[in-house]
Amino acid sequence: MDHPQVDMELARRVLLAEGQAIAALAPRVDENFARAAREIYGCRGKVVTTGMGKAGLIAQKISATLASTGTQSIFLHPADALHGDLGRVAGDDVVLALSHSGATDEILRLLDHIRGRGAKLIALTSRDDSALGRHADICICYGQVEEACPLGLAPTVSTSCMLALGDALALVVMQMRDFDPRQFAEFHPAGELGRRLLKVEQAPLFRLGERLTLIPDRLTVQEALVEAEKDGRRSGAMLLVDAEGRLSGILTDADLRRQIARGRENLMGLPVREAMTANPKHVHLGQLVSDALAIMNRHRIDELPVLDQDDRPVGIFDIQDLLGIKALGNGD
Repeated sequence: MDHPQVDMELARRVLLAEGQAIAALAPRVDENFARAAREIYGCRGKVVTTGMGKAGLIAQKISATLASTGTQSIFLHPADALHGDLGRVAGDDVVLALSHSGATDEILRLLDHIRGRGAKLIALTSRDDSALGRHADICICYGQVEEACPLGLAPTVSTSCMLALGDALALVVMQMRDFDPRQFAEFHPAGELGRRLLKVEQAPLFRLGERLTLIPDRLTVQEALVEAEKDGRRSGAMLLVDAEGRLSGILTDADLRRQIARGRENLMGLPVREAMTANPKHVHLGQLVSDALAIMNRHRIDELPVLDQDDRPVGIFDIQDLLGIKALGNGD
C-alpha cells in the first residue's frame, strides 16, 4: 500500500506563519491590554473564561494558567451557560470571552446575561468593531490573520494568537501579584515543578517536632538509648544536642552496629560523643527538598536533621519522606 508523501514544507510554513503572527502581537500590547491586566488583578471574584470550539479549548488553557499563577479562574462553556450554568457567574467576576470573528452566536447570546449579572467583560478577538468587541468593557484585538491551514479554514494562527495573549495576560498579572516560587509549589504539589520547589517542611510525611528524639550529648550510650526508648523514635536515628540545644551529632542504628562489629569494649558505658557522628550533614527550614535529596543521595544517608535558624533540631528528614515525595511523582 502506497503512503502519501509527508509535506514537510507545509509543516515549516505552518510553524513560520504561527511564529510570525505571535511576534507581530508585541506592538499590540497597548492600553487596552493594560486595562485588562488591571481588571483581572483587581477582580474580587474569579475570572471566567469562555469560548466555543477551538477558541473554547484555548479559553480552558488560559483559565488553567491563571489558576496556577495566583488568579482564581474557571472555564464556562457558553452552551452550558445558557442552560443553567450561568449561575456560576457573579457580579464581582470578570468574564474573558474568546471569539476569532467576534460574532460567535453562543457568545453573543451570553452578553446581555453577563451584563445583567454585573460582571465585567473582556473580549479577545480579531476585530474590535465586531459585535463582541463593541459590547465588551475592554477589547484586546489581535487583528486580521491568515490561517495556516491550506484550506484557510482550520483555526491555527488565530488560536495561537489567542493563546499567546492569554499567557501574556496571566503572567503579567502573576508579576503584579508578586507570585513567588513558594506559592507556585503550593499550587503544584504533585508535579515535577512543584516538587523541585517544595521546601523540606512541606514534604508529605514530614512533621515539625513529631516524635523527635533529642538526647543531651553529655550522656553515655546506654543512657542515650534509655532516653530514646522513652520518646519512641520516628526513624533509626537519635539527634545529640549540646547544652544550648544545638545539634552536635547524630547516632544511628548503623553507627551502633559498626561499634559492635569492631568489638568496642564497654560500649554501653562509652560517652555518646565518642560513638556519634559529630557535625552531621543537615538542612535548615526553608531549604528545598531537592537540596535535601541531593545531600542524602551524595552521602548515601537515610536520615537528615532539619534545623531552625539557631541550629536547633526541629525535625528529621528521612527515607520515608523521600518515598512520600516519589509516590506523588507516580501520577505525573
